[in-house]
Amino acid sequence: MSDAHLTQRSLDDSREPVELTEEPIQLSTRDTGGDPDEGSGGWSRRRKIGWTVALVVGLAGASVLGVGGWRVAQQKDTRLSSPDQVAGLTRDDSERAKSTADYLRSGLAADIELDRSFGTVYRDPADDKRSVLIFGGTTLLWQPERDLDSLFGLMSDETGAVTGLREVPAGDLGGVMKCGSTSGDGGDFAVCGWADHGSVVMAMFPGRSVTDAGALFRDLRGDMQTRG
Repeated sequence: MSDAHLTQRSLDDSREPVELTEEPIQLSTRDTGGDPDEGSGGWSRRRKIGWTVALVVGLAGASVLGVGGWRVAQQKDTRLSSPDQVAGLTRDDSERAKSTADYLRSGLAADIELDRSFGTVYRDPADDKRSVLIFGGTTLLWQPERDLDSLFGLMSDETGAVTGLREVPAGDLGGVMKCGSTSGDGGDFAVCGWADHGSVVMAMFPGRSVTDAGALFRDLRGDMQTRG
């Protein structure tokens, strides 16, 4: 037997026996069959980030719904009145004024379903040509701005286009308020409207600019609208 064979046997005999177990052999610490970022004790970093983002988005959505629901609850129980005196104006109880106000009220009620409606003419003691025609009503509105825009569109069909329509400050009562101008037999006049989740009201302001009409309309609303 040659030395080469002895050397080979010596090397073969020096190998330690391989221990066989019933557990599978793991070829790599990354070859776990799951998320490569997942640790042995819990969720992976990627999964945690994904769930965190989903949670934040969900909470943001719930917050929006919560704010919207609170606003509806706050505004839905609205009452409107027509005081004798309001914002420096005096209610006109003449038959002509009542007939005009009732015509406007019934026209609005035909376009939108209202629980209660009203129509009133307020006379300016300083100038009878600057009387204010105001009409509207109360109901639950889920999309106040959309409904208000629809009413401006209907008014355009009846009296001519309402131009320069723009949003104006609604004041402490919230909701949305818009003003524009249109033309009538007596010339151009301002038109304003407000809407919230409990009411919608329109008004015509002969002899007044859109800016002046918006400020007066906000004052009228403050004296005519209550909640709760």
